Amino acid sequence: MNMPRDLLLLAALAAAAGAPAAGKAVAQTEAPRAGGAPSAAIPNISGMWAYQTCCGFEPPLSGPGPVMNSARRNGLSDRFRFVGDFTTPILKPQAAEVIKRHGEVELSGVTHPTPRNQCWPEGVPFILANSRMQLLQQPDKVTILYEFDHQVRRVRLDRPHPSQVKPSWYGDSVGHYDGDTLVIDTVGVKIGPFSMIDWYGTPYSEALHVVERYRLINYVAANAAEERRAREYPPIRADVDQSGDGLQLRFTVEDDGVFTMPWSATITYRHLLDGWPEFSCAENLHRYVSKHAPAADKPDF
Repeated sequence: MNMPRDLLLLAALAAAAGAPAAGKAVAQTEAPRAGGAPSAAIPNISGMWAYQTCCGFEPPLSGPGPVMNSARRNGLSDRFRFVGDFTTPILKPQAAEVIKRHGEVELSGVTHPTPRNQCWPEGVPFILANSRMQLLQQPDKVTILYEFDHQVRRVRLDRPHPSQVKPSWYGDSVGHYDGDTLVIDTVGVKIGPFSMIDWYGTPYSEALHVVERYRLINYVAANAAEERRAREYPPIRADVDQSGDGLQLRFTVEDDGVFTMPWSATITYRHLLDGWPEFSCAENLHRYVSKHAPAADKPDF
C-alpha cells in the first residue's frame, strides 16, 4: 500500500504551505519580555509622532482636568502668554497662589522663567507638551526622544521602582503592556529652580506620581480628538499622516502636596512625516522658543 507514503507527502505539503516564502517578512505576533520569556502580542507604537496645536494639555472628556490658560487670543489659548486659571478646584491654596503670581508676571508683559525658556530639564509631565517625539520599543525598555533640546527618557519594562528612588530630572519610569496599551509609571521627579508641571507654573512636590497610557486609535477617533483640541489651542505646523491611525496618550497626575484630587489630560498624536529640526537651546526670556544660540557679530579669535 502507498498510504504511509501518501501521508508523508501530505505532511510535507502542509509544512511547506505554512512556512514563509524566501525573502518575505514574517509578522511579529509576540515580543520577548525582559529575560527572554514570550509575551502576548503588543502594539507596535514605535515611530515619530506629532500633534499640530500649541501649547498645553487637553482636558479629558469627563472628570477633573489640568490647569487651563485664561489668556486668550482670537478665541484660543494665547501661545505667547500663559496665565493659568488658579481658581480650578484641583488646586490647593498654596499651589493656586504660585500660579496666580506666575500669571501676574505674564500679564505685566514679562515672560516668566520656565524650564523651556531657561534650557532646564523639563521633567514629567511638562515634557509631554513637546509637539514632536520619537518612541522606540525594545524587549526590555522603551526610549522616548523629544524634539526640544535633545531630551531623552528611558523606561524600564516589567521592573518595579527601587525601594529607595533617587530623584532625577525625568524621574524613575517603569512600564508594562496592558493589552493594547503601554503603561508608564513615573515617580521621583527632581525639584529644581524652574521645575513646574505645565506652562502656567503649576508646582509639584516630592509626592508627584504620573501614569501615562499610550494606545493606538483609528483615524476617525484621532480626527475627532484633533478637532476638539483645535477648539482650544492654536495650530502649529507639522507634516503628519492625517489618513492613518493616531496614538493617544492619556495621563493621570497625583500629588497630595499640590492637588486636591488626581486629574487627567489627553494628547493625540499622528505619524510625523517630516522629522524635526535640531534645536540649540539658549536661555531667553524674550521668546518662548529659541532655535539658535546667540552669536557674536565678530569672532573672538
